[in-house]
Amino acid sequence: MNYIIKGDSDCPLLEVSLSRGETIRMESGSMVFMKDVELQGKLNAKDKGIGGLFSAIGRSMTSGESMFITSAIGQSDKAVVGIAPSIPGKISHLKVGGNVQYRLNTGAFLCCDESVTYEMRSQKLAKALFSGTGGLFVMETTGIGDIFISSYGDIIELEVTPDEPITIDNEHVVAWDASLDYHIEVASGMFGFTSGEGLVNKFSGNGKVYIQTRNIHSLANAIIPFLPTNTNN
Repeated sequence: MNYIIKGDSDCPLLEVSLSRGETIRMESGSMVFMKDVELQGKLNAKDKGIGGLFSAIGRSMTSGESMFITSAIGQSDKAVVGIAPSIPGKISHLKVGGNVQYRLNTGAFLCCDESVTYEMRSQKLAKALFSGTGGLFVMETTGIGDIFISSYGDIIELEVTPDEPITIDNEHVVAWDASLDYHIEVASGMFGFTSGEGLVNKFSGNGKVYIQTRNIHSLANAIIPFLPTNTNN
């Protein structure tokens, strides 16, 4: 799969060139343009039939994923598809394979090649209740190949070592090395009331964490005072 990231840093677009028969999987609704490409929408599940339907519904309810995923299939050796996330931010490329696999936060997945898949890994109840990683399950990559993630704001890569664990606000975590250990805790005070912070992820071990420089909940809270309200006369 050959690709190029176009546009400015705030609103980029991923342009993927495909050969005849080459396939990529992408987030439903992310296609911007295409040439010599066939799109096929499928349930976001491995199983077929009613079992696949319930699996897709379950994944959507527990992880925040879409029930459907789109396959883009090249119809010539000059096939091209343009892909963009639903919110402004950054697009980043991750190479997966062997011992290098990643876990993705809700909404981070943009697309991957056909040789990369992902599974839903269950979390401990405490992590499911308090984390920003999608609830009872998180997405973990499998296979060998290329995957693209997106963020709100820029994406920054942070290195975690056994001697240097790191604490990150849950809302800013995009993806992390699957080999890392992490747990959820309150930043300070009574749920962060004294510091203005809330729940945080503490990562330890040896690997990388990708964070976004902005978070949508903070934006939503910032604009609430300016939204019109209904009044009864």
